[in-house]
Amino acid sequence: MKLKLVTFLFAAAFISCKAKTGQSLTLNGTWQLVSGTTITKGVSSVTDYTKNQRMIKIINDTHFAFLKHDLHAAKDSANHFDAGGGAYTLTGDKYTEHLDYYSDKNWEGKPFTFTVSIKGDTLIQQGLEKVEKEGIDRVIIEKYVRLK
Repeated sequence: MKLKLVTFLFAAAFISCKAKTGQSLTLNGTWQLVSGTTITKGVSSVTDYTKNQRMIKIINDTHFAFLKHDLHAAKDSANHFDAGGGAYTLTGDKYTEHLDYYSDKNWEGKPFTFTVSIKGDTLIQQGLEKVEKEGIDRVIIEKYVRLK
């Protein structure tokens, strides 16, 4: 009887652990970009998105959108504003954005696949950003914090 109980408890604990590690990520929400690293031909560049600009990404069940602007821009048309969005897919930790809307048509219609992870309130997104018509071929690592 004790052996059956121990076996049952071990199996229950194993299934419980397996269920927790197999859970899918929940990306829904509004995220603020705090830092971005680009690696081009082995050269890294880090951008702090908390100083002179602000960018948020909004993710729902099927779509994402991002909005970025300068924090200390002139009041005239020199203000740089950037936005885009589209559908996405998420399978495990593989997140693919399908950029359906963007001001630069060379970027539209392209899929961008990333590995994503969430640690506490931080979303980390890493992957290849490649747009041949723009001469862009780089790895990007972005860190976002969830806005409440």
